[in-house]
Amino acid sequence: MELQKRKPNRLKNYDYSQSGIYFITICTNYRKPILSKIENNADTVGANCVRPSAIGLIIEKEILIMDSVYDNVKVDNYVIMPNHIHLLIRIEDSGRTQFAPTINRIIKQFKGSVTKQIGQSIWQKSFYDHIIRNEDDYLIRMQYINDNPSKWLDDELYCERNE
Repeated sequence: MELQKRKPNRLKNYDYSQSGIYFITICTNYRKPILSKIENNADTVGANCVRPSAIGLIIEKEILIMDSVYDNVKVDNYVIMPNHIHLLIRIEDSGRTQFAPTINRIIKQFKGSVTKQIGQSIWQKSFYDHIIRNEDDYLIRMQYINDNPSKWLDDELYCERNE
């Protein structure tokens, strides 16, 4: 029996250390919903609150210090969903000849730090990335991150109604 080859998940011949903005999705192993809970926000119509778990708080701390780990990396936006996170990561040209981290290295360090702090790996292998191509693409991804909690709750309620 021949094993199926995995589809490459990175753009061939692309330099993932160059300046740019990257939309990243990282999932938990087996999509376990251990990072947060999404709850209705009674005070705001159409908005939902993300309540990070203890693991989610560790993840948030790691996201917030990412720009101090790498001088030329900034996180423009993020959301910690129950079983995945979305990040908009910006790599800027530092103008120095220092080591430029790749997206792969940044995510590997991030996942490793979280794993070390909680004492076990919670992550699915690899991650999804999308290279932001223009301002419209950026705004679409930014809005996607902002809307994701509302969509999650809608999907969750839909599943409960149809079980």
